[in-house]
Parts: sequence; C-alpha cells; structure tokens
Amino acid sequence: MMYSFQNDYSECCHPSILERLASLGTQAFPGYGTDEIYAAAAAKIREAVGCPEAAVHFLIGGTQTNLIIIDAFLRPWEAVIAADSGHINIHETGAVEGTGHKVLTAPTEDGKLTPAMIDGICRAHTDEHMVRPQMVYLSDSTELGTIYTKAELEAIHDLCRNRGLYLFLDGARLGAALCAEGNDLALTDLPRLCDVFYIGGTKNGAMFGEAVVIPDPSLLPDFRYQLKHRGGMLAKGFLLGVNFDVLFTDGLYMRLAAQADRMAARLKEGLVRLQIPMLVDAPANQLFPVLPNSWVDKLRRDFAFEVWGPAETGHTCIRLTTSWATSEEAVNALLSALQECVS
Repeated sequence: MMYSFQNDYSECCHPSILERLASLGTQAFPGYGTDEIYAAAAAKIREAVGCPEAAVHFLIGGTQTNLIIIDAFLRPWEAVIAADSGHINIHETGAVEGTGHKVLTAPTEDGKLTPAMIDGICRAHTDEHMVRPQMVYLSDSTELGTIYTKAELEAIHDLCRNRGLYLFLDGARLGAALCAEGNDLALTDLPRLCDVFYIGGTKNGAMFGEAVVIPDPSLLPDFRYQLKHRGGMLAKGFLLGVNFDVLFTDGLYMRLAAQADRMAARLKEGLVRLQIPMLVDAPANQLFPVLPNSWVDKLRRDFAFEVWGPAETGHTCIRLTTSWATSEEAVNALLSALQECVS
C-alpha cells in the first residue's frame, strides 16, 4: 500500500461537499457567482472573519488568486515584496511577473519576512528608474511550514501603514496556521491587519477554491471586472459556493485543519524521538526532515513525498505534508519505516 505525504490537496474533497453537490441534482443556478449558494457562503465567510462590510470572492486556485490580486492592486511600475522562498517567487512559473509586476525578494531562513527586511528593500528602490515597492506578500503558513505570530503580523502591518504599502496575506494553508501549536492569530484579526487576504480551501478539504476577502471594498471597487479580465470568474460559481458553504458550516473548516496539524504533530514527535534533523522548526502541517539518501530511496517504495532538495553531502531534505485525510495508520507506518532505517 502506498501512503501519501506528498501534499494536502491529493484527496478529492471532504465527503460532506460531495454529498452537497450530489443533492443539487439538475437544479439550475444563475451564473458567475450571482446565485444564492455563493451569496450564502460569502455571508458565512464575513461572519467568520468578523467583518460584515467585507467583499468576498471565490476563485479556483492559489496561483490564479495571487496573480489576480497583485495585478489588481498595483500599477504597471509597482512591485511586490516577498520572501525568497515565497510561492509567488519560486512555485508559480513567473505568473505574477507575467502580469508585468516585479517580485522583490529578501533572503530568509524560515520563510518569514520581517519589518527590517521590507524596509531594506524599500530603501534600496529610490527613484523612477527602478520599480516602486507597493505591496508586501506574506503566506501563513509559509512555504516552510512556519507561522506568523500576532505581534509579527502587527509589526509588518505598522510598517506597511507607515510606508503606504498594501499588505496581502496568502492563506492557501491558513487553516493549518491558525490551528498550529503556538499560534495566537485568529481569523478575526486579519481584516484589521491586512488589506486583502484569502482563506484556502483547496488545501483544506475543498474540491477546489480560495475565498478572497477584501475588508475595505472601496480599495478595489471594480474587482469583478478584474476577475473577468483575468479569467477568474467561473461560470458555475455556485460550485465554488458549495465548497465554502459546507466548510464554514458547524466549524468544519477548522476541524479539518486541526486534524492535519494533529497528524503532523504526531509525525514530528516521532521524528524528534528518532533524532532526525529538520530543516526548520515548523509547527503546521509541513515537515522538512533531512535524511540520508539511502533512506529516501527506501521510503519511496511505500510512501509518496516531495524531495525539497539536497542537504549536506549524502543527505536530502524531503517534505512531508499531512492533510485533513491523513490517518494515524499512515503516520505510524512512516515512523515504523524510519525506525527500520535507523536500526
């Protein structure tokens, strides 16, 4: 049997979403997100984030969402600041830069930006012969599975206000961040601290979908035009609505994220017990152990995972990702296989 730790979107979706979709049968709905299911899901999102005036839009996936948001906020000569490991910098095939906006990066060891990093980039761009930094892009959790504390996000927010920068939080794995050990942020903090953020569904039990939240709709009064212009307006918008209507009923979204984090914590505990070094101390649902190459080859027989890259000589860093559907059986099997390698 092959156990998957490759990512948190391999499984189709939570059964409750499939049941809801099946219940629709041959019902017909208005197109392009003008239906009652889409509206009900948006209302639940506004309630969950504690911002009744927010605009809520649903898109298919993270790369599409990132490029549409960044392009909507920025003028052609303006740039976005990100960590060097940020998704928009290394995992989106130049999608943002394809819109004409440069991604300015700061090197980080843990995937997290700091006010000093952001300020340094701003100070280095001095006049009209260079692009102008105008937005800060964060992800929570980050590409390395680390999370921002409330104090860290507040400090970045304050710098952005002082410098007149937009703050955009990529929440593709927001559920995992909010449920992680040591997290002190809540969904209700984000409208106060971010100009725009999104709540990831694709990586937390949805069939597909990301929920974009713009706390102050006057910042982007024509955002639906941008959605259509950039190919992000789904004709069957009600299908996106179904995903989030179900996820934000009876706390399902957070329960699924908590399950992914519990399995990651169980796996991390076992890795620590086996004295396996980690690339970074990550509290959410992505772990980055550094293993001898021979172990990696053995594990490939029964487990799916991502190879992150070479580490020291003869070793490789791999990424192990848990999801809402990861079982204790899968975690125990992986730890048993690692124990055999150690022995």
